[in-house]
Amino acid sequence: MDMVTLLGIGLLTGLTTVLFGFGGGFVTVPVVVWADSALGADAMRVATATSALVMVVNAGFATAVTPRRTLAALRGSAPLVLLLAAGASAGALAAGLTPPGPAHWAFVAYTALTLTDVLLRPGFLRPPDDPATTTAPRPLPTVSGAPIGALAAFLGVGGSVMTVPAMRRAGHLMRVATALANPLTLAISLPAAAIYLSGATGPTTAHPQTPPLAGLVDLRAAAFLLAGALPVIALLRRHPPRIPDRVHTRAYAGLLATVTAAMVVLGG
Repeated sequence: MDMVTLLGIGLLTGLTTVLFGFGGGFVTVPVVVWADSALGADAMRVATATSALVMVVNAGFATAVTPRRTLAALRGSAPLVLLLAAGASAGALAAGLTPPGPAHWAFVAYTALTLTDVLLRPGFLRPPDDPATTTAPRPLPTVSGAPIGALAAFLGVGGSVMTVPAMRRAGHLMRVATALANPLTLAISLPAAAIYLSGATGPTTAHPQTPPLAGLVDLRAAAFLLAGALPVIALLRRHPPRIPDRVHTRAYAGLLATVTAAMVVLGG
């Protein structure tokens, strides 16, 4: 894939990091599968690993420039964060040992089920009631940390597609739920990226057109994606767009549908 195209996709990952808390994972995985299609079946594993590294940087930067008063909603969440990290470590190790084909279709199934959930189950599309007349948003259950971390690292998605709907149903407005997803994504992607970079896992076969890899991470693709994403994150955090809550949730569902369709095409 042309590097200019990767830069352009990087801009989109920066946008999804700020607007949806994705850290780039849901955009990065299909793009790297496409960019590294010469790797054959290994393309999905490299995409998952590369996504983890991109999310570390994007989510870390987005967290650093998020107002402290917003992040205060996660106060007392240390046990949840530790379980997210532990689950992510297990998920990354499992991803390195799993045949690529099932991992690809697990990604498709996961996005499709999540899309169905946010569209049909009450509590996501409808905005919360006026916070002044209701109780404070509820924290995420600590026990959910390990399974969220494991599944997110296994698929390379950062966990935001689980944490954003969960925080939404817990009573947060969409702009708050997506902002809080970034530090939780960082907790998942950091140990996962460390495992992928360590060389504990690697391509299952040698390929004549193998890109520069560190473990399973495509360093060239990651660099261009981040070069496009980071300026966008900085700009949108300084000048956040004012998006109506109802529009924000529907855009989130629309992006899920787009990513699901793209992965179905790439797997065909």
